Amino acid sequence: MRTLIFIYNAKGGLLGAAGDAVHKLVSPATYPCSLCALTYGAVSKRPAWRAFLARVGLPTLFLYRDEFRARLDTRDLPLPAILLGGAGPVPEVLVSASELNGLADLDALIALLDARVARVSR
Repeated sequence: MRTLIFIYNAKGGLLGAAGDAVHKLVSPATYPCSLCALTYGAVSKRPAWRAFLARVGLPTLFLYRDEFRARLDTRDLPLPAILLGGAGPVPEVLVSASELNGLADLDALIALLDARVARVSR
């Protein structure tokens, strides 16, 4: 089955999450993870993101940078990224880091994902 894989450009763990929350509040312009910034408030998922995930109709997997790099040798993949797994041994890039960095808001991300998921689900 196809799986949406969300890779955050952030370090995993409780300490990483605490540092990210502070960074987003103190200096949001320099925060390195646009995926986190779009989908999370200071500490929790945005309601519209939670609703999208509930209705998307595909399994989801969420990984932090260190977790992702430990599973796949993809050091050259710019992060954050959204991948689509399940069609082969290596997941394909569904939304690249440059695309994520260029999105204005969560609504734009959801619209982009809706279009791309519909395209691959045919």
